[in-house]
Amino acid sequence: MTGTHILILGGTAEARQLATELAVPGGARVTTSLAGRVARPRMPAGEVRIGGFGGAEGLAAWLRAERVDAVVDATHPFAEVISTHAARAAALTGTPLVALRRPGWHTGPGDRWHDALSLDDAAAQLPALGQRIFLTTGRLGLAAFAAFAELHFLVRSVELPEPPLPPHTETVLARGPFTVDGELDLMRTHRIDVLVTKDSGGPATAAKLEAARQLGLPVVVVRRPPVPEGVPAAEDVPGVLALLSRAAADRCP
Repeated sequence: MTGTHILILGGTAEARQLATELAVPGGARVTTSLAGRVARPRMPAGEVRIGGFGGAEGLAAWLRAERVDAVVDATHPFAEVISTHAARAAALTGTPLVALRRPGWHTGPGDRWHDALSLDDAAAQLPALGQRIFLTTGRLGLAAFAAFAELHFLVRSVELPEPPLPPHTETVLARGPFTVDGELDLMRTHRIDVLVTKDSGGPATAAKLEAARQLGLPVVVVRRPPVPEGVPAAEDVPGVLALLSRAAADRCP
């Protein structure tokens, strides 16, 4: 891929791994785009762009201006808006687009999982499951839980969550990876009886699931949205590199 320009829509560990693989001497020009929602993001190899593009049309204009040869959507599995914009921009410009999505989590023996289609759906299930909720869905979208004044929430996020929040909320600021022992201690200390999480996948935050299993706690799992229709996807960096090579071959005359 020497001489090509690849845009990585990043913010995940897998995006940083991909940038490291591509941004080598004599390799591709790599630009990673970060949303700018985290004050001190972990910076990837290569060039970095921070901030939005102005929707699908703005991204399409940037792809043309920067002569981008391929786009990799390696955003968080729940970053549905930017994934949709990327698919539209790729279609407008004829730029190859591939997605990098780490595998989701799966139940194991002893798990008590309850699927949810959205944060609102997750919130609606809580009164029947418990009173003290460990909420690990990130700092955005917590308005879905704000009306539940009878419940107590422990919210963990990398940065302060955005209001509105439930009336009875305690916040823990932390970034993974987390350990099972640490998660067990946290849940016991706060007398947690329900865990709520998004199906983000990956090992960095999976310890909470094992801790919930050991404690016999119900877990409400918000299922991830699908990759936009027609976008080829891989579960790891080698798979994405193979897709990029195939896309490059298909573009050669």
